[in-house]
Amino acid sequence: MADQEQQSRSEEQQPAADGPVTHPEEVTEEDVYEALEEVIDPELGLDFVSLGLVYDVSIEQEDVYVTFTLTTPACPIGPQVSEQMREFVGDLPGVSAVHPKMVFDPAWSPEMMSEDAKFALGF
Repeated sequence: MADQEQQSRSEEQQPAADGPVTHPEEVTEEDVYEALEEVIDPELGLDFVSLGLVYDVSIEQEDVYVTFTLTTPACPIGPQVSEQMREFVGDLPGVSAVHPKMVFDPAWSPEMMSEDAKFALGF
């Protein structure tokens, strides 16, 4: 009887052979974009994703690379934004390092904002 219980428990612990194999420790681009929605532009009060300031996200194993811009090259919050990106994205399971990269080409314009952000800012 004990053998049957042990076999039953070991079968429960193994994934179904025909089911999808999932790796909960692997981060997705969607996870990263959701985390980046926590990075707020202090002057505009909206998140970087809605503002269209996040240009690209790429994931290489446990490293996440975020290419972003600011509303203007004169904006002084670049270091603060990079640190927030490291904090929020770095808290995701499966992420060991976050590499923010600030660029100004192409230049940001209000057309890059989401419709909700445009509405909130009166565009």
